[in-house]
Amino acid sequence: MKESDDLLAKAASKAADDSKFRESLLANPKDFIKREFGVAIDLDHEIQVHEDSSNTTHLVLPPRSRFSDAEREEARTGASSLAFLKKTMYDPAPPLRNTSPRKRAHTSQGVSSQSMRRECREAIRRALEFLNSSVDEDGAWHCIRFNVGNPDIPRHYERPPFISALCALAIQCSEEPQAKALLERTRKYLSTTIEHPGFWRYYRHLPKDLDSSALCSLVVGGHPWICLNKNVSRILKNQDGDGRFMTWLLDEGEPDVVAKFRIEADPVVNANVIAYLGDCPATHGASRWLQDMIKKGDEQGASKWYPDPIATYYAISRALPCFPASITEMDSLLLDRVLAQRDDSGRFNNVLQAAQGVSSLYNMGHLDSLDIEKAMDLLLGTQHEDGSWPELLAFGDQTLQWGAVGQIGHGSESVTTAFCIEALERLHASLGSV
Repeated sequence: MKESDDLLAKAASKAADDSKFRESLLANPKDFIKREFGVAIDLDHEIQVHEDSSNTTHLVLPPRSRFSDAEREEARTGASSLAFLKKTMYDPAPPLRNTSPRKRAHTSQGVSSQSMRRECREAIRRALEFLNSSVDEDGAWHCIRFNVGNPDIPRHYERPPFISALCALAIQCSEEPQAKALLERTRKYLSTTIEHPGFWRYYRHLPKDLDSSALCSLVVGGHPWICLNKNVSRILKNQDGDGRFMTWLLDEGEPDVVAKFRIEADPVVNANVIAYLGDCPATHGASRWLQDMIKKGDEQGASKWYPDPIATYYAISRALPCFPASITEMDSLLLDRVLAQRDDSGRFNNVLQAAQGVSSLYNMGHLDSLDIEKAMDLLLGTQHEDGSWPELLAFGDQTLQWGAVGQIGHGSESVTTAFCIEALERLHASLGSV
């Protein structure tokens, strides 16, 4: 559970009255903070403690912005500048690949559990080889921005921190050495994109947002701004009267391109914030709102950014351990909703939905409600020869507020592959280890 207090401020307050505490803090700040608060700070970060005296006062300034004054002004007004918007699209992306699935020697039907586990493990390793070849050396993951309403509108690669965090959280369950190395690269990349006191933004011309910030914070938990709770008080200020978390962090002087629709509580965003902050009184309002939404069946279309309700179920299932004990029905409600996404033959609509469905059921402890062999066959039967899975719509604004031009979708083979790795790891665990 995250505390609303900045732990450094809490330590300074206690040191004012406790001389032994003060001496220990001065002698070795990082070790002492770990012992006192149970917080492990990344090895490459330094904590310095200074004492004021009767003739010396220390003024601690926040870190310099990652952007110059000119860059910040350009971002603030960038929504109306085509030249600036082009900078947010890093590279033209090629057309959607038409790649056939790799040929399997057999299906999972009637095959021994040992053979299934072996094929599953091999598929995970091929997928990780693909990801290591597609993710940037600095740990930035790729996504493709495309137009759902008009496929003739050019496609572009983008590398916002959000994508890296979304995918890193999916593969963090893997114990494969390639996965661990990739996660470490991604953590370092996200640490270079953080903005004080612990926030991220999707594009430069957008304000900081809680979806990006919650997911990135979950990945870089050892960064001092995150593990010392420096961003918590600002997150808590971004709630409405019912305790729901608003998506956008609209600070004075920041870009205001989203001002017209800033009053927005998204269920996936709220689940991600709950997963980050943990079970505490400040998150109970959002937890109850999500429960009421699922109970009433109002989740369809409730998320502006995630058109498939399976994304809502997946995010909530990940946050379930952080829901208050008083919410007792969510588990069974989610189980019914996830299983209802399948057709009459028991298959999900596509492999991305299947992957998130498998992981959701695993998170809830109900993976045994699936036909494991059928789920395995769908995932293994759609993997490409190079280890990837197809590019599918993962998220995007589907409201058509601005007509077909505004119907933006985001997804990539890398994104789908990350979720498929997570699902295969969950299925592999359900079958036992090789």
